[in-house]
Amino acid sequence: MTPEQIRVVTVVYLSSLVPLVLVPWLRSRGAVPAWTVRVYVASFLACALGWELWFTYGWVAGDPVELRRAALLNTAIPKHVNWLLNSLADAGTICLGGVWLVWRVFGRSDAALRRWHWGAFALLFVWFLGQNIFVEMFLYHDQLAAGKPLSWAPLVPTGPWFNPTLFEFRDRTITLQGQVSWILMTPLFYAGVIATLRREAARS
Repeated sequence: MTPEQIRVVTVVYLSSLVPLVLVPWLRSRGAVPAWTVRVYVASFLACALGWELWFTYGWVAGDPVELRRAALLNTAIPKHVNWLLNSLADAGTICLGGVWLVWRVFGRSDAALRRWHWGAFALLFVWFLGQNIFVEMFLYHDQLAAGKPLSWAPLVPTGPWFNPTLFEFRDRTITLQGQVSWILMTPLFYAGVIATLRREAARS
């Protein structure tokens, strides 16, 4: 494997499996509230059903992942595990990472997670979209290059049919289709977190 392929495999496994171990461990020690686990699970399901399964298998007008990447990566990250690892990374590293950022930036308090706060929403939007662009440019650029269509997905309603190029950087192309899922996920996720904390407060 090339150094770049080793980096891809390392990042994928660490970003998906570390939160899978860390979140239950922190919960068992009382270091995170119970709602964190519910947000983690709900985020996993939203990402898996919203786009990761569709992108992996190419169900609607897209190429499956094994046709979009090198054979060695298909061996290291099998197709039937690809969607699972990506969804775990989305839920643990990205979504819960966003919760931590909001908590940290807004006074180490969950106040901005209990009611809509445009500053917190903006922070989540920048974090979600920023990490996605970074991943597309430096981690998955070969899988998402021009000529390698992604499937339509519930949270990517534009599909491959309306997919203008947003910008290019070092011969790597960032398109609309690659960003739509996180654009839509931001308000859905934030609203879901607020609803979860409100239900938690109502029960207590």
